[in-house]
Parts: sequence; structure tokens; C-alpha cells
Amino acid sequence: MVKISENLGESGNNIKKIIKGSVISIGITLVALLIFASLLTYTSISESTIPTVTIVITIISILIGSSLCMSTVKRNGIVNGAIIGLIYIIVIYLLSSFIEGDFTLKTYSIIMIIGSVLAGALGGIIGVNKK
Repeated sequence: MVKISENLGESGNNIKKIIKGSVISIGITLVALLIFASLLTYTSISESTIPTVTIVITIISILIGSSLCMSTVKRNGIVNGAIIGLIYIIVIYLLSSFIEGDFTLKTYSIIMIIGSVLAGALGGIIGVNKK
């Protein structure tokens, strides 16, 4: 009976860390995109760089968020990190689709989904294995 309650407490703690990782990742993304928008406005950086920079910012944000929050978890970093990436991309996809008024999945969206889940999984692996 003790093991059941310990596992329930551990999974509840993991859920909090997953949510925290997703929020941290979204926060980092917002700050990075604000900086990038300023650079676009006040420099001669081409607007054609937007898709590439957005993908890079997304991946780095998820890597940081998942590795930070999974650093105190002892196992399942790959799964928990992938969930962080999935939650992140679902939130971002829903927000951007709602703003654009278009919920169709395009090639760019699929690349972002795959990249987000893989970045989260990698960040989870890094976080779990931090000493």
C-alpha cells in the first residue's frame, strides 16, 4: 500500500514539473520572439528568416524548459520531456490558429510538432542525466 501512495505522489509531482516546463518554455519563447521582433524592426534582417528563427527559438526554448524541470526527476526523462514539448506545441498551435482563424495542419506545423516533441525528449534526457 505504501508503494501505491508513493507512486501517486511521484506522478503528481511529475505533472507539476511537466506543466512548469511547458510554462517556462513558452515564457522563454515569448522573450526570444520579442527580441527577434525588435531586431527585425530596427535592423536590416530579412523577413525571410522568420520561419527558420522561429523553429530555432522553439527548439531551444523547449530544450531549456524540459531540461530544467526534469533535472530533479530520476527516470522517464524522455517521456516527460516529450510531453512538455507536446503540451508546448499544442498551446502555441491553438493560439496561433485561433489568431489566424485557420486550424489546418500545414507542412510547417508538422515540422514544428515533430521538432517540439523531439526537443522535449532530448531536453528530458539531458535533465535526468544532469549531475
